[in-house]
Amino acid sequence: MTDINRNLADNIRRLRVARNMSQQQIARLSGVPRPTWASLETGTANPTLAVLSKAASALNVSIEELVGPPRSEFEFVPAEKVRERKRQDAKLRPLVPETLPGLEITRTELAPGGRMVGVPHKTGTREYLACERGQVELVAGGEHHLLNEGDMLVFRGDQRHSYLNPNKRHVSVSISVVCFAN
Repeated sequence: MTDINRNLADNIRRLRVARNMSQQQIARLSGVPRPTWASLETGTANPTLAVLSKAASALNVSIEELVGPPRSEFEFVPAEKVRERKRQDAKLRPLVPETLPGLEITRTELAPGGRMVGVPHKTGTREYLACERGQVELVAGGEHHLLNEGDMLVFRGDQRHSYLNPNKRHVSVSISVVCFAN
């Protein structure tokens, strides 16, 4: 059995069981005959791209996740292993331990009175900003938007923008989600 077949068998079985579905139920949902599904789970199948696509869709994962090395059910990342970076008056910390295609989720601490200039992204990129602690002022497109704790703002990430902490005594904390355009 090849590594891809072994990966496919392990991943498909694990994902189906995690969804508490029988082979018959997942076969019906995917449109793949149950005997074909059974051979996917034993690693004896030589599936077409269409079959892989149907299986991935039914399991709500990418084809890459079906044929790639099995992912562990849990991944613990100790704080000291998280790669924090500094940029201007800010500390940036990713909120997910792996790269997510087309998406970046970051926690930003802005020093008291601090400022960070954002980098304009590709046309069509959207940014979502949520203020978690203190205040954050976003300047974009010549407009100023002041966010207080709990406030959120959606804006075009393809324009010049910057983040400011108007408080001269306390750190502000915000969460940023960047959805990159294709």
